Amino acid sequence: MEKKIFIQTGTGVDLHGQNVNQASERAINNAIQSNSMPGIQDALPNQDLNNMKVNVKLGIPRDLEDLDEERIKKLIPYGDISVEKLDGGLASTNGIYLSEQEDKNDLMYIVNAVVEVGY
Repeated sequence: MEKKIFIQTGTGVDLHGQNVNQASERAINNAIQSNSMPGIQDALPNQDLNNMKVNVKLGIPRDLEDLDEERIKKLIPYGDISVEKLDGGLASTNGIYLSEQEDKNDLMYIVNAVVEVGY
């Protein structure tokens, strides 16, 4: 990305099931759900949304290899999207193991997201 125009941050939690995709989706949605970028098109080369680049950085506590990058990319409506998986976030006890919630253990996964927009 040559120039960053906008950076959004978010946090997502999967309380049961230890699913990095669920927690990552929630983190990205948290980052982008209350933002609007009305001037973004004017700031892009040739005022074209196809020239927008979006870099998603995810701080994931465990099971980085389980992240489905294509699933994550579908959350971003425009641009050329890249996904970076980083060690981060937090795995902490949720206080209860529930097999009916597909728990593997009593951990919740907390993922942090940074969504960078530019060109």
